Amino acid sequence: MDREESSRKIIDFFENFRLLHYKKGEIILRPFETPQGVFYLKSGYVRLYSVSEDGQELSLIIFKPGDFFPVIWLINNTQNEYYVDSLTSSSLLLVPKDKFLQFIHRDKDILFELTSRALTRLGGLLERMNYLVYGNAGQKLASIILILVERFGEKKGKEIEIPISMTHKDIAALLGVARETVSIELKKLERKGLIEIKNRHLIVKKKELLEKEALLS
Repeated sequence: MDREESSRKIIDFFENFRLLHYKKGEIILRPFETPQGVFYLKSGYVRLYSVSEDGQELSLIIFKPGDFFPVIWLINNTQNEYYVDSLTSSSLLLVPKDKFLQFIHRDKDILFELTSRALTRLGGLLERMNYLVYGNAGQKLASIILILVERFGEKKGKEIEIPISMTHKDIAALLGVARETVSIELKKLERKGLIEIKNRHLIVKKKELLEKEALLS
């Protein structure tokens, strides 16, 4: 079975279950709350994040259509410790945990496809951690923009648009830095002609030069 057929089977399976709608900013899951089941993102964008004792948010993963969560609870029955909210208006399908586990146990190709998607998200998280630890503010910002391009970017001629409306606060939560720092560094990249911001959408104008900005020395 090829990946396209596996994806079709996954969609067909989830379509049999309850469809939920969330507004932008609406909480889907809270820490230590037992999930109602496995969420499959049909449309929109959703993020998983933590909140520090002083109230600072750190966004860990952004889910896109075709992703599912919470994976750790699903596989290991480990208690969820994170918030999940909707970055945009979103539609999700909710499947009881036992039904989902039966589904993936029946078909190794489906299990492989879903595991591949989960590992893709993990790879992006590990890449971000590398820059969060070692890079300066400018490198962190350039690297997170490139990760967003790789995962969500849409080609528009010679430019690449990230189709998620994001405030400076949203970007700061991805980097674990102050919003003011993000504003300063974004302005630097705009002045260099590497990016443009239209209606809170990031547009990458010169990807190769942005990659140089992200390089760790």
